[in-house]
Amino acid sequence: MKESHFIATNYSNQIENGSVTWQSPSNIALVKYWGKYGQQLPKNTSISFTLNNCNTLTELKYFLKDSPSTTFDFEVYFESEKKDEFKPKIESFFERIEAYIPFLKQYRFEIHTKNTFPHSSGIASSASGMSAIALCIMSMEKLMQPEMTEDFFNQKASFLARLGSGSACRSIEGELIVWGEHENIKGSSQLYGIQLPNNVHDNFKNYQDTILLVDKGKKQVSSTVGHNLMINHLFAEQRFTQANENLSKLIPILENGEVSEFIKIVESEALSLHAMMMTSMPYFILMKPNTLEIINRIWTYRKEQQSNVCFTLDAGANVHVLYPENEKDTVLNFIKNELTPFCKNGEFIVDQVGFGAIQK
Repeated sequence: MKESHFIATNYSNQIENGSVTWQSPSNIALVKYWGKYGQQLPKNTSISFTLNNCNTLTELKYFLKDSPSTTFDFEVYFESEKKDEFKPKIESFFERIEAYIPFLKQYRFEIHTKNTFPHSSGIASSASGMSAIALCIMSMEKLMQPEMTEDFFNQKASFLARLGSGSACRSIEGELIVWGEHENIKGSSQLYGIQLPNNVHDNFKNYQDTILLVDKGKKQVSSTVGHNLMINHLFAEQRFTQANENLSKLIPILENGEVSEFIKIVESEALSLHAMMMTSMPYFILMKPNTLEIINRIWTYRKEQQSNVCFTLDAGANVHVLYPENEKDTVLNFIKNELTPFCKNGEFIVDQVGFGAIQK
């Protein structure tokens, strides 16, 4: 499928003033995306669990102008406070999607948004935030084109969300979402995320993700900067090959339920992601001392208790503790008793795999 497939040609309905609200989840990549080209296209295929409790709630209020202008007119409110510092990213997003959403300059917008988790702390707030805005815009287009199918709605929402933040294209649906063309995954695309079409073993249903908030502050290096540092990275091509090969290995593991093999790939991917950061130029480290302490304690607990608990990391210091549902009680006790001292103010978020965005 080509980008031109998503260019709107005509609308059968006209809408004036109104509002639409979407709750969109974050996601946690199992095989990581780190490095892009062109217009937010991935250098390797990635796959993620959609989360359930970590989400962004966004209301988009729209007001038809008396006449279209040459500028995008909008205000942004984050947790009820006006946030002008968020405007440049959204304006850039609007510029990228205008070719596919031609009515943007015909309306004035108010964007009211809030998260259930700390902003800019290594939980994918850009994924949930940009996907929520994309879904709101798609709901406007759906009102103008009532004949639009659900499949096309989701595809285009993912396509638009990608233009705001690459990983946002994996936050439209659930439970396992693939982004990027892969020879072993039918229907996979560079342009949008798709639900993994392969069978998934019961071992990976209702998988748990408890997020340990090691550092709630803003990252010293943004994901955008980190992605750009992959352009001339000495190990970039080897990394892209590794990620695609890991995804090839992961597909049969998800089908046959081999949790021990799942753990090897997921933890290796997390460490490879941060290895790319530490070996870029300039180099940087997003992990904190407590991140490493938590990882070592997870390894010790897993060995001593014959547990299937493991960790992954996003682009930050926080640790995602992944484990099967049948270990929920014992792992949560381990987290509360042994790992919370290494969290900021002892805070963590209990989450699990979810099923995608919900219109409110």
